[in-house]
Order: sequence, then C-alpha cells, then structure tokens
Amino acid sequence: MATDKLSIAVVGLGFGGSFPAIYLDHPDVARVAVCERDTNRLKAITEKYEFADVFRDLDEALASDYDAVHLVTGIPDHAQQSLAVLNAGKHCACTVPMATTLDELHALVEAQRRTGLVYMMMETTIYTRQFLYVQDLQAIGRFGRLQFLRGAHYQDMECWPAYWAGLPPMWYATHAIAPLLALANARATKVHCFGSGEMREELRQMYGNPFPVETAIYQLDTPHLAAEVTRSLFHCARPYMESFVVYGENACYEWQMESEHPLLFEATPVTPGQKRAFTTSRPEPPDRGDLLPETVARHTNRFQATSKHTHISFQQGGGHHGSHPHMAHEFVRSILEQREPVSGAVVAANWTAAGICAHQSALRDGAEIAIPSFS
Repeated sequence: MATDKLSIAVVGLGFGGSFPAIYLDHPDVARVAVCERDTNRLKAITEKYEFADVFRDLDEALASDYDAVHLVTGIPDHAQQSLAVLNAGKHCACTVPMATTLDELHALVEAQRRTGLVYMMMETTIYTRQFLYVQDLQAIGRFGRLQFLRGAHYQDMECWPAYWAGLPPMWYATHAIAPLLALANARATKVHCFGSGEMREELRQMYGNPFPVETAIYQLDTPHLAAEVTRSLFHCARPYMESFVVYGENACYEWQMESEHPLLFEATPVTPGQKRAFTTSRPEPPDRGDLLPETVARHTNRFQATSKHTHISFQQGGGHHGSHPHMAHEFVRSILEQREPVSGAVVAANWTAAGICAHQSALRDGAEIAIPSFS
C-alpha cells in the first residue's frame, strides 16, 4: 500500500465547489488545487480557502505534478476529459455520467486498464444516508430474497446550461440505476424502454430526442430478478427526487420523497396457509460520519465554515444526503490502497451503459437491446 499523501486538483467549481473543502480536511491529502474558468466562481472560493495552486483550464492541471484530478464539468466533456486525465498519468474521478456513447465507455475502460490508474465515477446515490442504511439492512438479511427493484430520478432542467436542452433522459440515469445494481450486486443485461410525453420542438434539435420521460425494464444477471427505472428531464411537473425502492420477501423499503424519511414495510415469515401480518415505519437513516476520518466526518452534514482569511461565514457539507465526503474518501483511499474503487471503470461503464442502451430501445419503440459487459 502506498503511504504518501496525495495532491488533488478539483476541476469545475459549480456543483464541484463543495469538494475542495473536503479534500483540504482529508488527512491523506497534502495539496489541493482548484481549476475554474469563471472568474466569479474562482474568486468566491479562493476568498474562503487557501489552495496550493489555482488553474484556469484543464491543460494547466494536466501539465502539473498533481497526482489526481476530480472532474466536475459538463456532461458532453466527461469522456474526453477523463481520457485526457488518465493519459496524462493522473488518477481520475469524474461526476456522472461516465460518458454518453458505448464507444466512449469502451475507450475509458481500456485507458484505465492500460494505465493502471484509478478511475472513479462519483455516483452520489450509493453513499447517501438512505442507501447506506438499506445496505446495512440487506447485509443482516432483513429483506430476505430480493424480488424486484425500482428507481426513479425526476428533475426539471429548464434554464440550465445549454447542453441540457433535450438531453435523452436515460443518458443521465445513473442516480436511479446505480443503487439498484449495487444492492443486487448485479449487471443489467437486457432492456426494453419506452419514451413518453411530448417534447417541444426546440428541445429536440441538439440530440434528436423526442421524449421528456423514459421508462425502462431491465433483466439482471442475478437469476429471477428484474428492475424498473424512470427518468424525466423536461415537461413533467414533479419536484426533484432521486429515489429507489427495494422489494424483498420479508421487507420492502421505499424512498420516494426528497424531504421525508423512507418507508419500511415488514411482514411476518411466509407460512403456507396463513395470512401475513405487516408493520409500517419511517426509520430515520442515521448519519454515517463514523465511516470517515474525524476531520472529514462533519462534511456529511451542513455546517457554518469560516474562512481563515476573511471571516466570511458560509454553508458547507451535507451535499446529496451526506454523500460527498464518502465519495471523496473512497477516491483517496482507493488510490493509496492501490485498488479498484466501488464505482471503478468497469462498474461505472456497466451502470452508464444501462442508460445508453435504454435510450436506444426507446428510439426503437421498446425493442429489446442487449447491454454489453465491460468485465
């Protein structure tokens, strides 16, 4: 196992603005740099924190001596930027999705294998309090045999950056797909997907996508188990939600409202000829800062941070239900321990391909599409 501390450059400070502080607090990180073209974003964060370096574009970061790059950039850039990071000899973390074509996924898996570097897709849902809680329930056998899985991600993207206009919903479906496949320890092998709704004409132009909503049914490589995923990006009056549902023989777990604790349904054991008794509860998923270094754990919750230099107080931490520090910690430790991260290149490609193939099916009126394996 490597023992040296890491140097990490965070590229993109919109959504990515929450990560530099986590790396600054991480005991295994020696230097942190930020990279951002927007001068206002750059000024805002450099007034709050002191960084070893400040870069204005990715090429500067790639030419530096930093060990790793964390990309938090626009979807159309993910594949080529990730390839550039790996080919520059640096470990790569990238926000979702990994890519938008199967060819790009194959290229990234090949690059990771060729370089031997860490690639990690920074999938938030598998580190939320809700997911970590249900993962623990599954580990102790609370669900019994898994019978069905369902995921959904609703988000209205009006007035977001231009590349979002008309984006095929299932291209950006990993938040709904990943928790299901992670819990089942499975890969999606086949998909039938149907598009639904009507998209206004100007939103069809960039990607040729006519669907504001897409719903897919997946066959998994786990025997006798299927999953359903729904994704919407436009023209659907549903408040933001990333959700998943686990249907087990002995218990079911439903997280379907952003601001409410999930429902847990439990039943007495199956006894032929006898009715089952059911109970319903809303257990609050606990914070799991105990899984993190002490200096990083506070980032699982919102807190007021004060700059050492300007006395400006601001909010930090708690992003995506406490997932951000868990992701950053997994990236750091996978590099130092010289191992695959949980959402490494092959796993990330399998999760992302499930969405890409689903959109292909929707464009073919629900035709069955085989999903390639990247193992």
